[in-house]
Amino acid sequence: MDGFWDQAQQIFSTARQGNCEDGQFAILVSAEGAIRMLTGEGWSLESLREHYGARAAYRVTRFGGRVRLEARCGSESCLLEAVRPAKAVSPLLADFPRYAQR
Repeated sequence: MDGFWDQAQQIFSTARQGNCEDGQFAILVSAEGAIRMLTGEGWSLESLREHYGARAAYRVTRFGGRVRLEARCGSESCLLEAVRPAKAVSPLLADFPRYAQR
């Protein structure tokens, strides 16, 4: 599980960086360590893993400042989610007056 968890954290950390476009993609890792990236839309993560014979499967989804990573390796799985700070604070500021008092 350690290698699986480390890979999940590395992929998640990379996905959170930068201002990438919204979208979704999957990363499959074979038993030999070969990496395949594809859209994987319409497939469950476990179905992708089994269909391609991958040891581990990761799905990254970016939408509206949110980043989500689903990961699966055999019977192990994890889910990581984050919201960029600017997006997390903006709902709190919706009712904040946008004028200066003198």
